[in-house]
Amino acid sequence: MLAGVYLAKKKDGSVYYRSNITYNNKHISLGSFDTEQKAHEAYKEAGDILTAKNVAPADCFREYKILGFDKIVSLANFRDNKIYIKNPIYLRTKYFLYYLSALEELKFDTDDLFFYSSHKILKRQGHLYVNDYGMQLSILSRYGIKNYAVAGKDYKFANGDPLDYRYSNIVVINKYTGVTAVEKNGTTRYRVQIHLNGNHKIGTYSTETKAAVAYNKAADLAAAHGIAKNHTQNYVLELTAREYADVYTNIKISSKYIEYLKNAALA
Repeated sequence: MLAGVYLAKKKDGSVYYRSNITYNNKHISLGSFDTEQKAHEAYKEAGDILTAKNVAPADCFREYKILGFDKIVSLANFRDNKIYIKNPIYLRTKYFLYYLSALEELKFDTDDLFFYSSHKILKRQGHLYVNDYGMQLSILSRYGIKNYAVAGKDYKFANGDPLDYRYSNIVVINKYTGVTAVEKNGTTRYRVQIHLNGNHKIGTYSTETKAAVAYNKAADLAAAHGIAKNHTQNYVLELTAREYADVYTNIKISSKYIEYLKNAALA
């Protein structure tokens, strides 16, 4: 067999070829291939990457054609940083790059290294997520951002780079369901809307926490009037249970909204 190649068989007896390389006492699997030659080429590419100096992963993508970009990044990181990570992560000083593709470099703080070393980032319809305990978890949820949040409205990237997910670059504008910050004459107030066969204004409030409670009360009123809709309740951690109850009891809800609920219940 050619260097770095090992013959293997599937359960049905068909033959395929595995490629492996050992570097710095680390045995690294390079994948499975349908021909011995391809497996050998993968071995040679891996050897070139591991012995190259000052070659960035992006340059490796253009030069090597057999290995996938995940493996190329893992090898380049192992070469330069002496840490082998299966996911396409390349360590930098105080942060790391996660290669979503050969052309997309996501930036994360090193605090997230353990998580993303064991959770592969996937992309679907522009949304980034990981599979965690059988669920699809948006990477934005790690910053307290809701799944349905809109970039520019509910959160923004401080430096304008939508690939930079370092904590200092994520600015949460609206963290509660149904609550939108509105600035007027230098004053910020918080407008609440709820969706029931269209958007209904609940009111405008002086603080974000009061607005969050108002939304919860509006959702409860809808349920009490027999309008079956699964509204996500806001968790207002800033208030104790007693403080929450006081705000909930005294918060004012739009009379037009209450009238709508009464009419809907009679219909």
